[in-house]
Amino acid sequence: MMMNYSVRLKDKMNLLFAVISLSLGSTELYAQDSNLSQTSALAISLEELNWGQAGGGNGFPVGVRTARQGTDPITGGVTYYAMFPSGSHFDLHWHTHDEYVVVVQGTVTIQLGTETHSLSIGSYIIIPGKLNHSWDIPTDEDAIILVRRAGPADFHFAEE
Repeated sequence: MMMNYSVRLKDKMNLLFAVISLSLGSTELYAQDSNLSQTSALAISLEELNWGQAGGGNGFPVGVRTARQGTDPITGGVTYYAMFPSGSHFDLHWHTHDEYVVVVQGTVTIQLGTETHSLSIGSYIIIPGKLNHSWDIPTDEDAIILVRRAGPADFHFAEE
C-alpha cells in the first residue's frame, strides 16, 4: 500500500519539536543540572556539513555519504546527516534501537514493515527498533535525511 504524506498545518509544531529533538542528539530534552551538560552549541547549514567519503555496497546504498553531528554520552546514539544518491536503494534491514528521521532534502520512499510511504521535505519518520525497513530514492535528485538513534548504530540485513 503506497501512502503519500505532506506536512499538515496541525503537524508543524510536532515537526518543529522533532527537528529540535534530532538536533539535540540526546534522549533527554532538559538536563537536570545545566552545569553537567556535555552538549556544545552548534548551528550549521547543509552547505557547511563535512561529508565523509562516499561508501556503500553489501546492502548499503552505493555512494551514500554521512556527516556525524554528535553522540549522546548516555545512550551512545548518534545524530548524523545521510546523503543518498538519486536512484539508490538501501536493502531491507533493522536496528536494535529506535531511529528518528527528518527528510531535509529531496524525496524518499520508505518501506516500514509491510507499509510503503512516499515522503518529502519536512516529513518525520519513527522507526521502532527491530522493525524491518528499506529506502528508495527517486532518480530526480539526491535525498538528505537527519537521523538520531536511540542507541548505538547497528545494521542487520533481512531477507527480502
